[in-house]
Amino acid sequence: MKKFLKIALALLLTVGIVGCGSSKESAKKLVVSATLDPHSKILEQAKPILKDKYDINLEIKVLDSYYIFNKALNAGEVDANYFQHRPFFNKEVSKNKYDIVEAAGIHLEPFGFYSKTIKDKKDIPNGAEVVISNSVADLGRILGILEDAGLIQLKEGVNRLDATKKDIVSNPKNLKFKEVNPEMLVTTFQNGDGDLVAINGNYALQAKLNPLKDAVIIESVDANNPYVNIVAVQKGHENDEKIKALIEVLKSDEIKEFIEKTYKDSVIVVE
Repeated sequence: MKKFLKIALALLLTVGIVGCGSSKESAKKLVVSATLDPHSKILEQAKPILKDKYDINLEIKVLDSYYIFNKALNAGEVDANYFQHRPFFNKEVSKNKYDIVEAAGIHLEPFGFYSKTIKDKKDIPNGAEVVISNSVADLGRILGILEDAGLIQLKEGVNRLDATKKDIVSNPKNLKFKEVNPEMLVTTFQNGDGDLVAINGNYALQAKLNPLKDAVIIESVDANNPYVNIVAVQKGHENDEKIKALIEVLKSDEIKEFIEKTYKDSVIVVE
């Protein structure tokens, strides 16, 4: 009987030790979803720093559809995501009543218009087809860039973040707009469809396009640009030690140097 009790006690201690070990390991794991480029590549650079400095094991989940990131985060399938700019995030949260928040702004990706046939905006023909994202969060940005380029005029006083095609009051070149899913923009450009294709910075990078060198039209880049890419987390977790460590690393000199060296001015770090 005593021997049986000793064996049972030993088993209980073993289970307890394994359980504690698993809990400790779980507490040090951080799962972040991201688009391939530049987000996941920036996270890959952060991975060893998080491990060495904070003993945090970063797991990166690469996704390619904008519309599953926040849903997965809200459901607790990941600890954070890093792929979107603020207007997109705000619209997603408002529309879907997600219980998620911004943890920090990290970088900006200049938005550009690309063409296989047009080299300068002065050469844009009358009735040109402009292929754009069907994301509501991108539309105001796209129209704002076109207005800054002198190609359209928006209704006076309209908030550019919420602008739609109905807010266009002047379109002297009679531009025609065609909407496609964001992930199809690069393919559309590569196939030569449309006269101009408006492509998000991360998709442009995947296609080896440099906004500053290759874009016919590019948005202005300054401290007031609202389209900063952010890290998002579940509400109430923005001050978790793991999240704070992630933000500190993403804002570190090491990551800033990597971004500047790798992406030049295609990805711009924000303070």
